[in-house]
Amino acid sequence: MAHNFSWLRRGTVEIFPQATDKASETENLEYLLTNINRPLRVKLGIDPTGTDIHLGHSIPVRKLRAFQDAGHTAVLIIGDFTARIGDPTGKSDVRRQLTQEEVLENAKSYLDSLRPILDFDTPNRLEIRYNSEWLAKLDLVKILELLSTMTVGQMLEKEGFDIRFKAQNPIFLHEFLYPLMQGYDSVAVEADVELGGTDQKFNIAVGRDLQRHFGQKPQFGLLMPILIGTDGIQKMSKSLNNYIGLSEHPNNKYQKLQATPDNLLKQYFELLTNLSLENLPEGARDKQKLLAWEVVKQYHGEVAAAEAEKAASSAGQEGDIPEFSLSEVVFPARLASILNLSGLCKSGGEGKRKIQEGGVKLDGEKVTDPEMTYQNLDELQGKVLQLGKKNFIRLIP
Repeated sequence: MAHNFSWLRRGTVEIFPQATDKASETENLEYLLTNINRPLRVKLGIDPTGTDIHLGHSIPVRKLRAFQDAGHTAVLIIGDFTARIGDPTGKSDVRRQLTQEEVLENAKSYLDSLRPILDFDTPNRLEIRYNSEWLAKLDLVKILELLSTMTVGQMLEKEGFDIRFKAQNPIFLHEFLYPLMQGYDSVAVEADVELGGTDQKFNIAVGRDLQRHFGQKPQFGLLMPILIGTDGIQKMSKSLNNYIGLSEHPNNKYQKLQATPDNLLKQYFELLTNLSLENLPEGARDKQKLLAWEVVKQYHGEVAAAEAEKAASSAGQEGDIPEFSLSEVVFPARLASILNLSGLCKSGGEGKRKIQEGGVKLDGEKVTDPEMTYQNLDELQGKVLQLGKKNFIRLIP
């Protein structure tokens, strides 16, 4: 019987190991999916190092949902322990170490953002695990065993470490533990498959090595591309302000998506929707509108998508969100003052109170510090300031 694995291949850059001959067909994920008589355990690890997730982060999560829909078990690992170190992948400097309180607050925000994507309701389709469950219990004997599975030379082959070592930037010993701890997660949950971006191949391969060391069958690695941001050039990143947050207001999300550069449309449809790539509209403008509708519907429902579409068509690409010029603000400035100056609040005191009550968001991300201060206009321009459920302004230069 032939099996259609188009859902598996869609948006997938690499599956490893990949068998090249019949003799090793068991080293083939599609063969395993066809012949195994139990649900596979499919692992995705997320380190809650911030409070906001963007569409780039959604790509492996959407693949995790595809495995759920195919009858397999999603094992979502919240890296509450590893986040306190931070993945050194792609970093030119050591990350700031987070407190346990910061990590748990971030994790709650992450899970809320992922609810529209994953199946949280079907029994046995989702396990949410926190890796402090096993990593916090490792004693020095076990840590030495983990360290003995890898040489310094092998560790320096990791891209970020290699670059930093050659540039004589410091590499701290605790950072060497990160790939080993992520790999040990695979041992702890007995993963059959691990998902990640193309930048995670090293870490996933370490997981395979550790599973082999501890007598388990090594997991398959499934790699997906890194999403290019709305500028059409660099990877989607909050720091580059070329991102679309999962928790952003639907109107804001629609506006950004309907302005997607032509060169990104195919990738965005492939990675962010389930639509057939063979039946897309001919014109780029129609593709942009369909993309915006489909993604907003996915996260907020059809009613919100229809309202966002109406807002965009009645007020052009800027949507119907009123604008406030930051040229009226003297920096550094408290957010409470900006709430007052923009007219969202009658005074700075009211602004502080609304922040304390949890009623203020910036680009969909809740602000909780009533003394929150911004040093310059660049930190805020282009973002949407929200008070309550219905009051929005876009901050412009």
